[in-house]
Amino acid sequence: MGTPELISPRSPRVVAARRLAKRNFRSKERLFLAEGPQAVREAVAHRGGDGLPTLVELFTTVEAAERYADIVDAARAAGARIHHAPDTVLAEVSQTVTPQGLVGVCRFLDSPFEDILAARPRLVAVLAHVRDPGNAGTVLRCADAAGADAVVLTDASVDLYNPKSVRASVGSLFHLPVAVGVPVERAVSGLGAAGVRVLAADGAGEDDLDDELDAGTMSGPTAWIFGNEAWGLPEETRALADAVVRVPIHGRAESLNLATAAAVCLYASARAQRTPGGCSAATGRRDGSGGPSGPA
Repeated sequence: MGTPELISPRSPRVVAARRLAKRNFRSKERLFLAEGPQAVREAVAHRGGDGLPTLVELFTTVEAAERYADIVDAARAAGARIHHAPDTVLAEVSQTVTPQGLVGVCRFLDSPFEDILAARPRLVAVLAHVRDPGNAGTVLRCADAAGADAVVLTDASVDLYNPKSVRASVGSLFHLPVAVGVPVERAVSGLGAAGVRVLAADGAGEDDLDDELDAGTMSGPTAWIFGNEAWGLPEETRALADAVVRVPIHGRAESLNLATAAAVCLYASARAQRTPGGCSAATGRRDGSGGPSGPA
C-alpha cells in the first residue's frame, strides 16, 4: 500500500471516520469503528461472508505503529489503508478518554438470521429490549466465552455497532455470528422451528435454573432471551418462551445485573450440553433435590 500518510484533523478521511460515532452515518456507510489493539487484531483476522476483509482502514500513531508492528503489518497485508497520525488526530477519531493509538474502520459484519438458523445452533443469546451498549457488548463477550453459536439482537435493542458495544465485546464481536434488527416474535418462532428450546431469563420466573439443571432438561439446543437492564422482559415476550427461568439467589443480594445473569445462564447451558445425560448425570441428582434454592 506504499508509505502511510501523515494526516491532519481536517483530512477528509478523519472527518469521515469521526462521523461513524453517529448511528445514522454508520448505517449509511455500513462502517463502524474498532478501537485498541485487541479489537483491531481481531478485525484484521476477520473476513465477511463475501470473503472480503472486514478491516478497511487503520489510523495509528507512529508510537503505536512501532509497538503493535505485527498488527499494522497484518492490516497492510490484508489490504487496509494505513494512516499515521498525531495523538490529536487519534483523539478526534477515538471514543475513549485514553486512546490506545489504533482505530480501525470496519465493514458491517452481522449475519442474516436465516443463516444462523440454517447452521442449526445449539446455544444462542437473544438480546430483547437491551438498551445499554456496554451491557450488549458484555453479553456478547459472555456468549463467546461460553461457546455460544450466535447472538441475536432484536429490533428493540441497542445498535450492535455503537462504539461502547464494540469496546465492551473486547473483540468477541468478530468471533461469532450476530443477527441484528430481528423482531422478537420472529426470533422465537424461527428458533423454535429450528428445534431450539427458548428460555426467558427473568428474576420472577416460575422455573428455577438449579431445578432445570438437576432435571437434565437443558442438554438440548437452547436459546436464552435477556431483557432490559431496568425492567426486564415484558409479559408478551415472556409468553413467547417455552419457559421463564430465574437464577436462584442463595444469599441476600437483591438481584443480578444483566451481564452477570447472562453469564450464569449461558455457562449453565454450556455445561449441560457438554455433560453426557445433562448436568443431572454429573451430580447424580435427577429429582431436583440438590439443595436449597432461593427466589430471584
